[in-house]
Amino acid sequence: QVQLVESGGGLVQAGGSLRLSCAASGRTFSTYAMGWFRQAPGKEREFVATISWSSGSTYYAESVKGRFTISRDNAKNTVYLQMNSLKPEDTAVYYCAASRLVSDRKRSYDYWGQGTQVTVSS
Repeated sequence: QVQLVESGGGLVQAGGSLRLSCAASGRTFSTYAMGWFRQAPGKEREFVATISWSSGSTYYAESVKGRFTISRDNAKNTVYLQMNSLKPEDTAVYYCAASRLVSDRKRSYDYWGQGTQVTVSS
């Protein structure tokens, strides 16, 4: 069992930066791939980024590539999402999730956090 708690969301102007954190409970955190997803009002939850258990592999949605960076610290049971050059279209609730696989598919993820709101003003 893995419990996930996101933090770091907030209101930022376009062009600004935020860093999201996701703290995980459980001794098996380091064995899971971790992902970030987001859901804007009226839209489906979509993939943002994922990282393998060893940090050896990372993948990004095209819409965030070059602006967002996913990382993890297994000693702290935490995964991060550094978001730079934010745009109004990045406004959404951001969720972290844990999976046995490195995947961009929601159904691959077994555990989800409650989400943190990111709002980017123009």
